[in-house]
Amino acid sequence: MRPIKVERQAAFVLHTRPYRETSLVLEAMTRDYGRIALVAKGVRRPRSAMRGVLMAFQPLEMTWSGKGEVVTLHHAEWQGGQPLLEGRALLCAYYLNELLLNLLPREDAHEQVFDHYARTLQALAASAAPDAAFFSGCLRSFEKRLLCELGYGLMLTHDTSGNAIRADFRYLYEMESGPRVVAESQAGAGTISGQTLLDMDAESFGNPVSLAESKQLMRSLMAFYLNGRQLHSRRLFEDLTDL
Repeated sequence: MRPIKVERQAAFVLHTRPYRETSLVLEAMTRDYGRIALVAKGVRRPRSAMRGVLMAFQPLEMTWSGKGEVVTLHHAEWQGGQPLLEGRALLCAYYLNELLLNLLPREDAHEQVFDHYARTLQALAASAAPDAAFFSGCLRSFEKRLLCELGYGLMLTHDTSGNAIRADFRYLYEMESGPRVVAESQAGAGTISGQTLLDMDAESFGNPVSLAESKQLMRSLMAFYLNGRQLHSRRLFEDLTDL
């Protein structure tokens, strides 16, 4: 395999870890090349031009070259336009990064995921009313679109028998099959209302019941597709809730 060079590629840093004494290994999501691993040599030196650039949640342009699983980062330039995140917005963004690290395959471009990720970061930073319901709605929308892009799209408008979802019915959402209508006598914990499914399809989370039920459904779906992998950001959310 011959080395390739990629110049000025739109990217976000998802994760960094120290490498040797002065370098970093990065996991980055790029728009045209998907999730890639890069080594940034000497970037931890005080006079490195990239020392303060390789921040998570900030839009960058990267230039790299190499072959194999880990390539060499040559240049990164901050593109601006993204306010710094803090508080609950920052925790939400860490959760998005963990999803991408655990679910996105390496070197598989997903331009729609990249663009929606960028828009979600903007929304998290710019909300004038950053309450818990707003953040939860942002996360549900991102989760839904991520699963769709990965080929795990949710069935939200029709049940497993092909019938249109009815707002006044209760359903049991079966993994990899979709929603199955249940009798009123079986409509207990673990079921979801038709209205919630329709609201999820429309990405409308103003109804508190739809917001709560969609959160539970997406938690189950994410646990299924993560296949036992634990997310540190979710544990932080739970700890904050307990406090």
